[in-house]
This record gives sequence, structure tokens and C-alpha cells, in this order.
Amino acid sequence: MKKDSIKIVCQNRKARHEYEILDTIEAGMVLLGPEVKSLRDGRANLSDGYVIFQHGEAWLHNVHISPYPNATNIGALDPLRPRKLLLHKREIRKLMGRTQERGLTLIPLKIYFRDGKAKVELGLARGKKLYDKRETLKRRAIDREMQKRFKIR
Repeated sequence: MKKDSIKIVCQNRKARHEYEILDTIEAGMVLLGPEVKSLRDGRANLSDGYVIFQHGEAWLHNVHISPYPNATNIGALDPLRPRKLLLHKREIRKLMGRTQERGLTLIPLKIYFRDGKAKVELGLARGKKLYDKRETLKRRAIDREMQKRFKIR
């Protein structure tokens, strides 16, 4: 059996600090040619991205994919344009129901190529409060200290 070839384009590292990720899902994206080439060059930014649902479809908003410099129609594409996500109807219905819950949102965690196709990993997230962030940092520091002590012994 052939192993999946994955090339990560960009990650939203800040998301795991700002949000508590409850669930992840993989989705395809509807892209144009110059956008795909730009992604292959690693020219994307996920930091402010989010997903909204309109008319039974999922749309990725505020994800910046820089224009490809060698494209013939430079400037014709808006780098922040909404991009349709490719999900099954039952997945969309399930995610719509979960995001209607109090405080949950759907954010992009990373964009990557799997077997030549651009994919986005979405995370169902709940925003962390300041004290939650501090608690996470404390726990991480304690774990690091324990690992250090185990290595010494």
C-alpha cells in the first residue's frame, strides 16, 4: 500500500495557543491555477482565517494566498477572496450544527498538498480565556521540567 505524500504549505501555529481544538477535519479547496502555483511556493497566510456556511456550502474567508508573480493576469485575483470548501453534505450539516453551539468556530489549521491536491485541515475550536492560556503554559513548563529530570536519572 502506497504511503500518502504530504507537503505542508503553511500552518496556523497561533491557533493552538488562542483556541482549544476539539475536532479536526480535512477538506479540499476550489482554487484557480495561479493560486495553486503560489501555494506550491509556500505563499499563504492562515492567521485570520475562518469558515462560514452559506446556502448549504462551506466558504473559507480571510485566508491570504499571494498572487503568483509569473501569472499572466497579475492583480486580477483578490488574495483574500472567499474560497469554497469541498465537503460532503453530511459533513457540512454536522459542522453547521456544531458551530451553532455557543462559542464554537471553524478555523483553518494548515494547508498542505496530499497526492498533488491542495487540502486544508480545519479545526472545530473554542476560544481560550487568558487564564486558560496561562494554565497551558504552566502545564507545558512542568512537563518539560519532568522530562529533564527523567533524563538526568
